[in-house]
Amino acid sequence: MQPSSSLFPTIRLKPKGDARKIRHGFPWVYANELVTDRRTKALAPGSVALLEDAERQPLALVAVNPESRIFARVLEPASAGLPEGGPDHAWFAARVSRALRLRETLFDAPFYRLVHAEADGLPGVIIDRFGDTAVVQPNAAWADARIEVLSAALVEVTGVTNVLKSASGRARGLEGLDDVSKVLAGTAPEAPVPVQMNGATYMADLTGGQKTGLFYDQRPNHAFAARLAKGARVLDVFSHVGGFGLACLAGGAESALAVDGSAPALELASAGAHAMGASARFQTRQGDAFAQLEALNAEGASFEVVICDPPAFAPSKQALEAGLRAYERVARLAAPLVAEGGYLGLCSCSHAADLGKFRAASIRGIGRAGRDAALIHTGYAGPDHPMHPQLAESGYLKALFFRL
Repeated sequence: MQPSSSLFPTIRLKPKGDARKIRHGFPWVYANELVTDRRTKALAPGSVALLEDAERQPLALVAVNPESRIFARVLEPASAGLPEGGPDHAWFAARVSRALRLRETLFDAPFYRLVHAEADGLPGVIIDRFGDTAVVQPNAAWADARIEVLSAALVEVTGVTNVLKSASGRARGLEGLDDVSKVLAGTAPEAPVPVQMNGATYMADLTGGQKTGLFYDQRPNHAFAARLAKGARVLDVFSHVGGFGLACLAGGAESALAVDGSAPALELASAGAHAMGASARFQTRQGDAFAQLEALNAEGASFEVVICDPPAFAPSKQALEAGLRAYERVARLAAPLVAEGGYLGLCSCSHAADLGKFRAASIRGIGRAGRDAALIHTGYAGPDHPMHPQLAESGYLKALFFRL
């Protein structure tokens, strides 16, 4: 049944707009693909509209934001229908239930990414679960406007008692949204939450940490690095709360040195090492990662395993070239620190730098350091971070492991 055009305003693709990609599942419509006039520009951010092709045939029900370059995000095919006013409690509950079934299949404990935006049918919405607390990032106007309804459905479906809204991050700014975080249900944890992954203990600060407090996406890459690290001295650069270093200690590493610019993050990393009974094998160095890499080289330091997991150096196409130079520099500075026959892990979470470009930059850096390398493994985000098959941006994480 086609939705009644009287329920929702309509927006229309330009004659040269590619309706086929929408019919084939592409979830976004950019502003320059639409016929825009005063009426469409006056639509309230977060409202629902009926998207039509150039011949006025219905394509999809979409959430719109005239203030964003992504003008429309697909919520449902045109034939599916939505309640007047857009997604309601039952609609959110159905989407969260579907996402939950996958995670409960994958994991024994409720610590994972519960909703990964478009790939889980909730465009722009990130939800990470930490036991009985969920942290929501509503990074699109439609979800931000309905955050209370989403929170209630989340509590009903999962049984969590606490729901926190995290308003940090670049994506909300691109949507014209505020940066005000708050408690949506229950209470905020007063202390960091211990999270078990790959035998390691991570301390997640759900209110003051980066993004939602912990990065679940590297879980399988942590596990691979730990396999390489038995009996090894490990250097974990851009370590955040101890990601690779603590996993390697759990896997039998002799020692781990964590380097990060954030003193609070390193304090959480040390607390995780203490909780694991590994404090004697764990050290930290706080400061600019590039400067610390240069200092370690000047000291003649050597490690059997070196992992570098920097923030997104290329968060947009405009930043791509500078980002690739930064990735090359990381590889050039890190490679000399790897002992002969040791391993170098290089990571990128920049969606603008695809795997081929990131790999080429990394190999250039290793070559400029005068090292020979064999690429032994390429890793991606874990299965609780599914990739939308039509959206390359959802496959943002790459991890390359070399033997030098």
